[in-house]
Amino acid sequence: MFRRLRPDLSSLRWKIAALAAVTACLVVAAVGVLVHMWTAQDIRSRAEAQAFNAVYSAMDVYRRTGTLVEGAELDPAGLPAALRHPDDGDRHTAYDIPVFWAAQRTGGPGSPVLAVDYQVGTELHNLRQLDVTMAVASLVALAAAVPLAVYGAGLLARRLRRVSETAGRISAGDLDARTGPTKGRDEVAEIAVTVDRMADSLGQLLRTERQFTADVAHELRTPVGGLLAAADLLPAGETEDLLRSRVRDLRGLVEDLLEISRLDAGAEQPVPARVPLGAVVSEAVARTGLRVEVTVAETEAPQTVETDPRRLERIVSNLVVNAHRHGGPPVEVTVESRTVVVRDHGPGFPADLLLHGPRRFQTGATERGTGHGLGLTIVLGQARLLGAELHLENAPEGGAVATLRLPFRPSGSCGTAASA
Repeated sequence: MFRRLRPDLSSLRWKIAALAAVTACLVVAAVGVLVHMWTAQDIRSRAEAQAFNAVYSAMDVYRRTGTLVEGAELDPAGLPAALRHPDDGDRHTAYDIPVFWAAQRTGGPGSPVLAVDYQVGTELHNLRQLDVTMAVASLVALAAAVPLAVYGAGLLARRLRRVSETAGRISAGDLDARTGPTKGRDEVAEIAVTVDRMADSLGQLLRTERQFTADVAHELRTPVGGLLAAADLLPAGETEDLLRSRVRDLRGLVEDLLEISRLDAGAEQPVPARVPLGAVVSEAVARTGLRVEVTVAETEAPQTVETDPRRLERIVSNLVVNAHRHGGPPVEVTVESRTVVVRDHGPGFPADLLLHGPRRFQTGATERGTGHGLGLTIVLGQARLLGAELHLENAPEGGAVATLRLPFRPSGSCGTAASA
């Protein structure tokens, strides 16, 4: 049974939204770091240029007039150690946050060092303000981007969920399920179109197969009937009995194929009636001619159900025959309320039958457990037609158990059921 995806945190919608949020965070962090580094480098470059120009002007005035311009000092106390004893007379700079120093020796070795400082505190403050502004702007952008990402991912997830639900309906047997017209030309639209084309092809193949099966079964009825009539003309004996048995088996197979083809084509319609469940089941078991223990739960009044008795007899007889053919004695049939249970004491149903359900012409050897041919396939089709539930399982102590639960319909609904 197809299960719809839950909109939990593991869904594609939230995964895409989380990926978009993480990507946005990484982009914001990368841009923030690059802007910070570029701005800091720009502040340093401008401060170095200002300090170089200032010490150049101050040295020119000092050498011409012997005086110091405002901001220039000789061997100041705060001068960094790297600038106190330069090896040459060139200008040198040093960065001691938040001050940028430039210095140059006034003369030969041992002469004083003329130094100028350039304060970058304002620029650093502006840099911090820029960082804060970018952080706030990034958070605002992230807060706006995440809902948009969730919304966009939701649109994509809904389209994918629609395709998934359609594929699930097709796998459950609804060959008329389609995703319908799709917008856009992206990958999701291509998947939807592919699923619809697959459903069209699958439906055409199944219709061809069903038609072929129905045609073969129909064409075989006449020669099989002729064989059966010819067998009646043979002299009595072992050969006549063997041939008659095989022809009857072949006729039963043809009738089963015709019944399956009608069920597949939807040509069968139930004729419901209010009937005693225990009596119908007992009569169906008796008609098989097989040894079966039938137990009907005792109630004050016979349990009646509204169903198609002919189809119910068909279901019960097929389950009983399947239990005798592929299971082991004793075979027990229990009727209680609206439930019919058919149980044998053989090796049980094979695992693939319990997992995938009845499949046509699949039989199981004794080592693998109870098998099935067309009988259980017909049972499943007739149960669906009656709106009943068929549950197959193996008993813990061994043996196959088939449980048929008929739907509850209150008295007086016969006409409604028939019209349906």
